[in-house]
Amino acid sequence: MTTERSDLTARILPQITLGDGSPGSLTAPPPPLTQIPVASRAQERFRVTGNAVVTGGAGGLGFAASRALLEHGVEGLMIFDMNPTEAQAKVDLLSSEFPNAKIRFLKVDITDEDGVDAAIGETVKQFGSISTLVNFAGMVACGHALDWSAKDWNRVINVNTVGGFLVARAIARTMIERGIGGSMTFIASVSAHNVNFPQPQVSYNVSKAGVVAMAKSLAAEWARYGIRVNSISPGYMDTILNEGDGLDEARKMWLSRNPLGRMGQPDELAGAVVMLASRAGSYFNGSDLLIDGGQTLFM
Repeated sequence: MTTERSDLTARILPQITLGDGSPGSLTAPPPPLTQIPVASRAQERFRVTGNAVVTGGAGGLGFAASRALLEHGVEGLMIFDMNPTEAQAKVDLLSSEFPNAKIRFLKVDITDEDGVDAAIGETVKQFGSISTLVNFAGMVACGHALDWSAKDWNRVINVNTVGGFLVARAIARTMIERGIGGSMTFIASVSAHNVNFPQPQVSYNVSKAGVVAMAKSLAAEWARYGIRVNSISPGYMDTILNEGDGLDEARKMWLSRNPLGRMGQPDELAGAVVMLASRAGSYFNGSDLLIDGGQTLFM
């Protein structure tokens, strides 16, 4: 993939192939909703079919999205997370709410390439196919730039960017093999768009900007296979990541710059997750949706 400097003038660039939108192809538009009864159209517009993988699905945001996907029709849900106890409790709760769905958990380190491939293989073995991916797994990191070591920097990049890619690539391969297409949604951040204040977090900001760029790049490259790739950039959300007395002053500053004057609730991301995975999002590809209450207006 990489090219030595001495070989640059002899290289041949690979080229992206685009879809043609022809009838019957994986890039064709969906059938018109007018073909079904009026009473069913609203439900059909936001129905999510098939099976989904949600990385970081035991966390507050990932769990809210997982529940919403099940509410809208997902038949099989596989949660990837690193906390077995917490994840199993979430699986048990969802299973009680959706007894007809297959809901499972796998402990997966998304930075482990072989482990990711094995987990996707196991998911396909249990469910038969995967048509939706939502990548919530990630880590937050704050610190002054002068103090960052290469080891710490690489860990943030590996989890937030490389790990998400490894999961997406493994799932894309299964989609292409089965010729089914699907939807992938990466979770970026307002930090991909502007510099946060007052906390310094250069490695996190770079990693989330990378997530946005990665989603756009994969959207361009994989569209011909019927795989739509988008990202969501949440603002400050009311989760454990933003709790604690040590964050009081920072929270006051965040809210003082937010037109709505508050943080977001986990369920306020769920609508976008469902839309992007459903027919309602069928022409979204390479988009990044800011869901921040207007935070980036006065970052």
